[in-house]
Amino acid sequence: MHSENEQERPDDPQGWQEVNRVVYPIQDQDLIMPLYAIEWTRPVLSDAVIDGRTDKRLLHFGHMNKSTFEGLINESVRKHPGSSVDLFTVDSRTSITLKPGRHISACTYFNAFPAAYWKRWTLVSEVRFTARTEGRGFVTLFRSTGRGLNKPVTRIRVGSADGVDAVDVTIPMTGLLDGGYFWFDAEADADRPLTVSDAAWSVREDERKATGKTTLSIAITTFNRAGYCLDQLKTICADPTLRARLDTVYCVDQGTDLVRDQPGFAQVSREMGDQLTYLRQPNIGGSGGFSRGMYETLKAARSAYTLLLDDDAISEPEAILRAVQFADYTVRPTIVGGGMFHLDNRTVLYTEGERMDPNTAWMRSSQGLDYNHDFALNPLRDSPGLHRRIDTDFNGWWMCLIPTAVMRSIGLAMPFFIKFDDTEFSLRASEHGFPTVCLPGVAVWHQAWHDKDPARTWEEYFFQRNRWISALIHYPKPRPGYLFQMLYGDMNVGLKFFYSAMCLRHMGLRDIMKGPRYIVESMPDKLAQVRKAREGFDDAATATRADAFPEPAREFDTSMRPTSGPANNLEGVKAVGSFLLPGRDGTRDARPEVAIPADRTVWSSFSGISSALVTTPDGNGLTWCRRDRRRFRQGMEEGLRLASTLLKHWETLSHQYRSYDMASMDSWRAIFTRLGVEDGNTEE
Repeated sequence: MHSENEQERPDDPQGWQEVNRVVYPIQDQDLIMPLYAIEWTRPVLSDAVIDGRTDKRLLHFGHMNKSTFEGLINESVRKHPGSSVDLFTVDSRTSITLKPGRHISACTYFNAFPAAYWKRWTLVSEVRFTARTEGRGFVTLFRSTGRGLNKPVTRIRVGSADGVDAVDVTIPMTGLLDGGYFWFDAEADADRPLTVSDAAWSVREDERKATGKTTLSIAITTFNRAGYCLDQLKTICADPTLRARLDTVYCVDQGTDLVRDQPGFAQVSREMGDQLTYLRQPNIGGSGGFSRGMYETLKAARSAYTLLLDDDAISEPEAILRAVQFADYTVRPTIVGGGMFHLDNRTVLYTEGERMDPNTAWMRSSQGLDYNHDFALNPLRDSPGLHRRIDTDFNGWWMCLIPTAVMRSIGLAMPFFIKFDDTEFSLRASEHGFPTVCLPGVAVWHQAWHDKDPARTWEEYFFQRNRWISALIHYPKPRPGYLFQMLYGDMNVGLKFFYSAMCLRHMGLRDIMKGPRYIVESMPDKLAQVRKAREGFDDAATATRADAFPEPAREFDTSMRPTSGPANNLEGVKAVGSFLLPGRDGTRDARPEVAIPADRTVWSSFSGISSALVTTPDGNGLTWCRRDRRRFRQGMEEGLRLASTLLKHWETLSHQYRSYDMASMDSWRAIFTRLGVEDGNTEE
């Protein structure tokens, strides 16, 4: 049976281009399979999917009876769909075999077709699904709406006399303005298996905006992660479909543990030939490394795109092709970003998209969605909020495809060293009419943020400085909340006895007021200056063994009592007051008062204590942080003075930064020339 708007098509490959192959993992199946295929279960819809007013209703927990409570518990523990080997086996990257009587769904992150995104950003009018089947059963095509409601498009009985069938269905791009995906489910008959292979989503070539064959270069920046970087190169090298679209990989090595010295590099280099360009340069951060790759791409004038890819990310090669193919069809040059899954929990997506809040100069998730969505617990099919089209302001440079036309128009990354270079670039591109799309089905696995805390390292300087430079560039008038944001940041690190972080934050504000020329010219040497500025602070002195310090007087109570927002704010005001008034001080403590684990390093954990032995976020070190009232008072006073001065001169500084061409080819050429790498230091 077919719906009246859909039709089966004869085999007609002419005029169609595959843009989303359905693929399956060969490695790490037990860790990542829920992102590719899941067991079919009966859909369960919440009231909010049916009635948009539901979430406006206030719950009265005091009126909840036992039956209502038990109903909530039963709903929360309902069976989650699985992806076990009892359901199917993966035959190859493009083939899967269901065991007799099994029923699976491809409404998953990597295999559902993001139809709403194609509807919004391209001129594609219909999409074609094709697949080959062997065995007997059913293949059912589905579509969803922006609400997350889904309905079958057509249900096809497969199982011909010769054992091999071809499925070919075209679906119009209608009803997708708010969101929606296309996908297929497959069900094997009870007495025999069903193989589905070579499934793919295709679009009409005559709706493609790019002319001719487009290729890309890939820019990978690495600093002493040689093994990870080599693995990334091996992944690219082993994918012939990707290499057919590849000009070269610019591997920009800024470390001392060199990628070229790793066992296996010589073989990869031989196999890739001129598709690998190995570059050495001093460490000028991620923005310096990625800008070198972008710079070389523009000089070579061969590639339509540059893909920025983190050295320590694990790639899904199909995602790179999807990004390029989507960009080929967009109505205007579009930055295509990929999502970031956690390396340590590989079905957890950090975010589907982020926005910049001009009132805080800080990022937030698009459409108020939660960060860190676990598709193993809540698959795409049962997550109606993710079926909406989620627009975004920027995409992290763990994976991001940038059209050459955009770089020619707006320049390269800001010379920020690290932090906010990706955010600022997309904001700048948007101001010139080039959107950023975080495309579902495009992603890498990357180290999550919970093992990092910039306030505990030299990175705090770049976070503070680059955040406010980005705000100066894109918001010519200061917002009322900026003073609070700057002072809150100082308070947050100060209440945790991280006085080196306060020092670096103030150093960043002073440097901002020196103007854009100083930022550009100081880039090669700034890291050394920042490291020097941290010296002498207790919170910057780290030891790897607990017995390097006296034994803490007591253990930390890891339990936390929840409080309301107003109560939490009042507690913060009291904590600041306790620092400003005479009282306890930890500078002369003979031993730490308490040991605070890394996951409890929030300011309230330090309330009422004089010193603490604090674990570093990566779990490899300890610091003895001491309460120092004098430093805290001086730091808050200095922070208020600097923030007030910056805001007083905001509009003048904004004009200076907006008119100074910090990210141009000429600006980066001058930086590379000073480093002695502009015309040389290239090793293939």
